[in-house]
Amino acid sequence: MGKTVSKLSKEDIKKLRENTYFDKRELQQWYKGFLRDCPSGQLSEDEFVKVYRQFFPFGKPEDYCHYLFQQFDQDNSKFIDFKEFILALSITTRGTEEQKVAWTFKFFDYKKKNELTYNDILPIIVATYKMIGSMIALPEDEKTPELRTEKWFYLLGKNKDTDVLTLEDFKILAKKDPSIHTALNTYQGLV
Repeated sequence: MGKTVSKLSKEDIKKLRENTYFDKRELQQWYKGFLRDCPSGQLSEDEFVKVYRQFFPFGKPEDYCHYLFQQFDQDNSKFIDFKEFILALSITTRGTEEQKVAWTFKFFDYKKKNELTYNDILPIIVATYKMIGSMIALPEDEKTPELRTEKWFYLLGKNKDTDVLTLEDFKILAKKDPSIHTALNTYQGLV
């Protein structure tokens, strides 16, 4: 899908309907908007950051966007094409709770090890805090990225210095930490 075309082919629509929660009309509308914003049919990381700056004008979204961009760019092409964009959007907006948890786990698993250490999680939490800036008042046990990351291990009864979190742990954590549950459902019903 890297080439610029004005319409999705019937085959593209068929595949995307099979793999997303969007119908034909929605896919065509999203594609039209994607091409309007990305006439080349590809979104670069710099362009991705520009979009996030609009939503987080008081923070610094660059680091967060770097990790998120890696999650969207499934083929490691250094660009997000429409297919990658719409697959991620489908899961994050209309996916099941289990799909959202798995997608979020993969976001944190940027090293692709199928497990998360404290030192894997911390940079993303730091990036998140930098992005949101002072927009949100945080509870005492989450005032710093370190405290927030430690809290995840504590909630699971794990040692941050020696233990790892698996996808199964992350599923449990999503149920125990209300802020994860809220984040997973932030985009629910928006599209």
